[in-house]
Amino acid sequence: MSMPTSMLDLDRFRATPLQHEPFDFLCVPGFVKREHLEALHRDYPKVDKPGSIPLGVFPQGPAFDALIEELRGEAVCQAFSEKFGLDLSRYPTMFTARGMCRATDGKIHPDSASKIVTVLIYMNPPWEASGGRLRVLRSPNLEDYAAEVPPDEGTLLCFRRCDTSWHGHHSFEGRRRAVQMNWVRNSVYIWHEQWRHRVGAWLKNRKGTAPVHY
Repeated sequence: MSMPTSMLDLDRFRATPLQHEPFDFLCVPGFVKREHLEALHRDYPKVDKPGSIPLGVFPQGPAFDALIEELRGEAVCQAFSEKFGLDLSRYPTMFTARGMCRATDGKIHPDSASKIVTVLIYMNPPWEASGGRLRVLRSPNLEDYAAEVPPDEGTLLCFRRCDTSWHGHHSFEGRRRAVQMNWVRNSVYIWHEQWRHRVGAWLKNRKGTAPVHY
């Protein structure tokens, strides 16, 4: 029986240097291999609301399920542990998906202190808009940036959370897909966030939306 083909280019990830200024981060275009993008676009969760949505709330297909399974796997955990100099196997992971962006999204923030490492995998056609490009910031000033990342399909951005891991983007409204994975400090935080996002998704269906960031 043939072995399943990896969707992720971990060799490219390992070869990309970790940047330490203004905080530990790296960006890897092509982290998701090109031959898997068509299937992932087809099977991406059918998220039609802004916000950070737990997996399973909207329909998703088998290619997307396979991506999440690989992201949960030992090889990914080991590669990220080595890159950040942390034993991430000690911590649980949390996944959400985003599908739509509001004009009010992109607020500058450093991430919750319960998060250890944040991983974003973008799933959009080549990005032409000036808004919606995530900026890695030196300060809580959107123009004081060290890097700007277009959310192109297959691109990875990840960073080690700290009190000054500021990031945000200029206003954009429309479809903007991103898978978010976090290693977090405990499972209680995952339960709380999953519950909060599920309630938020239900409320958005009833009476509008709240701002989101990535």
